[in-house]
Amino acid sequence: MAIDSVSSAADTLHARATRKAMVRLLPIMLAAYFMAYIDRTNVALAKTQLQADVGLSVTAFGLGAGIFFVSYAFLEVPGSLIMHRVGPRRWIARIALTWGALSAAMMFVQGEWSFYVLRFFLGMAEAGLYPTLMYMVTVWFSQKHRATVVGFIYLAPTVALIVGNPMGGALMEFDTALGLHGWQWMFLIEGLVTMLVGVLVWFSLPETPRDASWLTPEEAEILSARAAGDGAETGNRIKGNLKQAFARPFIVIVALIYLFNQVTNVGIVFNTPSIVEELNIHGSFLIGLVSGSSGIGATVGVLLVPVVHRRFGNEVALIGILAASTAVTAAIFLLSSSPAAQILLIAVSMVFVFGTLPLFWSVAMARMSGLVAAAGLAFINTIGLLGGFLGPYAFGLAEDATGNPSAGLYVVIASSVVGVLLTPLLARAVRGEDATGAEVPDPVSR
Repeated sequence: MAIDSVSSAADTLHARATRKAMVRLLPIMLAAYFMAYIDRTNVALAKTQLQADVGLSVTAFGLGAGIFFVSYAFLEVPGSLIMHRVGPRRWIARIALTWGALSAAMMFVQGEWSFYVLRFFLGMAEAGLYPTLMYMVTVWFSQKHRATVVGFIYLAPTVALIVGNPMGGALMEFDTALGLHGWQWMFLIEGLVTMLVGVLVWFSLPETPRDASWLTPEEAEILSARAAGDGAETGNRIKGNLKQAFARPFIVIVALIYLFNQVTNVGIVFNTPSIVEELNIHGSFLIGLVSGSSGIGATVGVLLVPVVHRRFGNEVALIGILAASTAVTAAIFLLSSSPAAQILLIAVSMVFVFGTLPLFWSVAMARMSGLVAAAGLAFINTIGLLGGFLGPYAFGLAEDATGNPSAGLYVVIASSVVGVLLTPLLARAVRGEDATGAEVPDPVSR
């Protein structure tokens, strides 16, 4: 009875501390990720105007949109290792300040090569942001809370799709003001706002529970203990732990499934405005407003799927079901001739595409910790970022070949089917990983 009483008191303390951490941390983390998503995707709204004003072809636009993810990918792991040394607060603030400045510099695009170069450097500047956010989740939250917290973090990009598209469209209505094009105003203003977020992060974001003045020592201790207690520590040096960070089968397969998810995700996000415009919807603000419907679907996905996961229980099987649902939705889109139905189907597909994301990270976080978590999560994100490059480029090639932006939905079907086929391999790898006991999470905490 005494043991039960102590356990109940500890659980109550942990629940209170977790609520505090969510309320205090998540708004700052979401602000940074929100502006990151705005600054990487606002180019989609400028696609038609850039083609007219600086002569970009559809394929050149797709290459430039995707090249962001190449530099991002190459620096993802090194950036995460630096983050582990200097701390998340300094690293996120540095990222926001440099990528905000480069996003504003996009207003100076003059042609294909300046577009490529600025997008490439923008990817370099932002590298490491997302795995840093995921690393913070492993430091602050126990495994049983992580899928929910990651779902909340994904509200940043989904709300960015809902709010950012109309906001960017409204800024583009300033066309010709002070002699600037509308897309130049959009890049300038959104870049400056991002730099302000960097300042906010520097002054407001604690790196660990023990750095948070708004936690009691007891609350900080139990948050740290239960976050660390979900998996065995794998060391604080990468040397000797390379296999733990990069070569375990479940990590490689998660990364591959994530790659094909991102081909679909980024391809749809970067091309929804042009698909909407092809449906005879005109005006920058109206195109942005209708395109924002995809964000509504994405928001439903990141909120609903973690709830389904808690009831369903099998993360890996749910990943496969969501990939199959994406393929079916894309096929129905291609068979449909109703613009209203097609817009609705894009939103529905985003329920599945974005809803899958918290599950990837929950599978990975449960089986790594410490510096290995920082490197391993960055590796998974790096592979996914290659999908971010391939998606827009493949969509651009499909549109160039057919003259129809909606042809990219064939890419969605192919990528989703590959994801379905990889799911049984992931299930087998996860069973093998857990059977070894290398980093088996505490089943009570799950």
